[in-house]
Amino acid sequence: MSGQSVADRPPGADLLVGPPTVSAPVRRIRVFIADDHPLTLDGIKTTLRTDDAFQIVGEAADGPTALRRIIKLRPDVAVLDLTMPGLDSFELAGELLAASPRCRVLMLGEPDSGDALQRLLDQGVSGCVLKSSSSDELNRCIHIIAAGGVYLDPAIEQPSSPPQNRARTERNDPSELSPREHEVLMLAAMGHSNKIIAARLRIGAKSVETYKARAMVKLGFSSRVELLRFAMTEGWLGQAGE
Repeated sequence: MSGQSVADRPPGADLLVGPPTVSAPVRRIRVFIADDHPLTLDGIKTTLRTDDAFQIVGEAADGPTALRRIIKLRPDVAVLDLTMPGLDSFELAGELLAASPRCRVLMLGEPDSGDALQRLLDQGVSGCVLKSSSSDELNRCIHIIAAGGVYLDPAIEQPSSPPQNRARTERNDPSELSPREHEVLMLAAMGHSNKIIAARLRIGAKSVETYKARAMVKLGFSSRVELLRFAMTEGWLGQAGE
């Protein structure tokens, strides 16, 4: 045993003693998956497991079971097949979001029409991706909606404007926006959060909110659904990967 006394220790030696500092683990995105086709379900799980940011917390093969388990498990994102037995997509989305409003819902498949997609968006669904999309597209979409964004596969038929809004929509002119307002609104429509937009454009998060609000007023939009419809018309969502 060493005979070195406390007085013999070099200054600051005690600061070097102890376990190494361990950084707090990064919180993973908790994902629930529901699809009545076993092969599709396995494929989705395989895709999600390629991204360490995801944690699969549960699965189901029919609507009622999915609803019951999602309410119990409270995942961050629920990836749901559009056509599962037991509950149709509208019933499932409505009941799920009423019981667990913090859960972000991603529908997997193609709605029958733009109006059907509009109904899902109005209910609070955050995204819709085709089953023919790439695995990278699915993972990216989950990241976007988990961060609070909305994402629709560009190949999906866009919602139609309600008749009473068509005249106003035709007058929406992006040239009315300043370059910065245009940038912010486009990024917001793509599903990026204020924090991400601020970092990308090197401005403050409060400035992002100001530019976004000003642009929404200029274009006459009062909801995210209106912005999303306009973004699809302008082709902004097709630029999401650029």
